[in-house]
Amino acid sequence: MNTLQANPSPSTITGIGELIREARQQRRLSQMDLALDVGISPRHLSFVETGRSRPGAEVLLAIAERLALPLRTRNVWLLAAGYAPRYSEQPLASSQMAQIHAALDKLLHAHDPYPGIVLDGHWNVVRANAAAQRLIALLPAALREPQLNMFRASLHPEGFAALTQNFAEWGSYLLQALGKQVQDTRDVTMASLLQEVQQYPNVAELQAAAPVPEAAPSLLIPCVLVLGGQRFSLFTTLTSFGTPRDITLAELSIELFYPSDPETDTLLHQLAKV
Repeated sequence: MNTLQANPSPSTITGIGELIREARQQRRLSQMDLALDVGISPRHLSFVETGRSRPGAEVLLAIAERLALPLRTRNVWLLAAGYAPRYSEQPLASSQMAQIHAALDKLLHAHDPYPGIVLDGHWNVVRANAAAQRLIALLPAALREPQLNMFRASLHPEGFAALTQNFAEWGSYLLQALGKQVQDTRDVTMASLLQEVQQYPNVAELQAAAPVPEAAPSLLIPCVLVLGGQRFSLFTTLTSFGTPRDITLAELSIELFYPSDPETDTLLHQLAKV
């Protein structure tokens, strides 16, 4: 038996307790609510959070499930409590991902002539259909290489931000999404990316400006691009795999853009024929 699992050190127990308390408080859950939701006593949860008791692996995973933690974070919690990780992390290029690639390619191809991309956990583009590639080709090489990141490409003043007519709305949405991901995952790469984009002059100006109320509420916030003098209005959907047991797969998301008006629909179909 692994010594660490059998006899965890006090610092190990305290560490996992702090992680649980911090995640619970972030979600504004009381000890009573969380304990009842996962089927343990509030007293036991209190002991866990203060480092007086170590949670069993199944209890720990039940707490992580209730708090909707990413699989990567669940592995971190298991290690912090002295248990072995439960979730694999297969490379995207692994042969085990062949069926996943086939499904993604079929989905992206069917979505054309509307833009569609596949993103990894850091919002790097790992796949794009022909419509998306036409848009990506408009970016400077420095934003496309070595890997295109959608937050960077969309917020950089020389990227899509320069083409975005409603950058105040769209940029604010992207900043909120990035900030939420940093808060939820505590990922150092995403935190570094947030710090980077906050230094962009257009983003700094956006954050300093007072919010402008909408003249009339809309159903959603579109991304309005002006390309070659023509206006394209697109809304986006984000989907993910429903039952992932692998970290790489769990962190993949598919972003599909749709025309938000008939004029954009017509323009996208016309571009596909060029």
